[in-house]
Amino acid sequence: MNHTGHTLAAILLAAVFLSGCGRNAEPVTQTGFFLDTVVQITLYDADGQDGCGETMAECFRLLDGYEKLFSATAEGSDIWNINHADGKPVTVSDDTVLLLREALRCCELSDGRVDLTVLPLAELWHFGSADTPRVPDQDAIADALSHIDYRKVKIDGNTVTLADPDAAIDLGFIAKGYIADRLKEYLLSRHVESACINLGGNLVAVGAKPDGSPYRIGIQKPFADEGETVAVIDVTDQSVVSSGIYERCFREDGRLYHHLLDTATGYPADNNIAGVTILAPSSTEADALSTTCYFLGIDEGLALIETLDDTEVLFVTRDGELICSEGFPLPQR
Repeated sequence: MNHTGHTLAAILLAAVFLSGCGRNAEPVTQTGFFLDTVVQITLYDADGQDGCGETMAECFRLLDGYEKLFSATAEGSDIWNINHADGKPVTVSDDTVLLLREALRCCELSDGRVDLTVLPLAELWHFGSADTPRVPDQDAIADALSHIDYRKVKIDGNTVTLADPDAAIDLGFIAKGYIADRLKEYLLSRHVESACINLGGNLVAVGAKPDGSPYRIGIQKPFADEGETVAVIDVTDQSVVSSGIYERCFREDGRLYHHLLDTATGYPADNNIAGVTILAPSSTEADALSTTCYFLGIDEGLALIETLDDTEVLFVTRDGELICSEGFPLPQR
């Protein structure tokens, strides 16, 4: 599942070394591969080890189920069915309708700079696929661009139709956030009040640590070795999502090409931003905003974030400068 690849971005490092998951028990952590990325869930306070095991198993069942709804590449998923319907109406799940409506709202908010119908263009570049990424032919890019228009996605109840049969949807810029929010809802329904959900760059801190202290989250330094951070922030009951140009990229003739594609030109967006991190209560919004703010740029992105409650942004420029909204919890230097 990729928005031109949006496994998005930074690996967020949760510094969570403590006990929990039942009184005097060790935390329970499980790792898997879903959504084109490594995912990890850590539970600290489920009802004993048996409760942790049952709860964890259900989390991974939910991950599997959502991937089978939202993946553009999994045959038979809701999105795959829409993309292969030749413009005919397709009936989809309630979750898919909710996610599509939220995605369309973000497309409108960004004036189409983020567009859920980017898949025909993304496939040309081969970011996130088994094939080697490469610069596509200009004629192929022009043809793909002619089929990118989020306004061609029509929703009527649970029926979705692509007005352009050659258009195709990719929800990679928002799906992981939506899934993380649903996992958090499930954990809270099981009375888990201390947990970390990490969906490869989309991290949700459920509550605080069992001792009441915040989680410490490292934000990956662009183009540096994994584990090298630009900042470590304290987070309680919030989502942290990063988007950047440094994970899915390649160089050709000395030029860097990355997976965040400009829907006006068909080429990687050309700005001075290496990474964007959003801090927000909703992982769905944080996921979409991390990509949206990248395309809006620093000035417009900051202006947008300042209109949103309890939402903050950190930009990392290509030369390593950190620029953030007023409330972003950067430690004092």
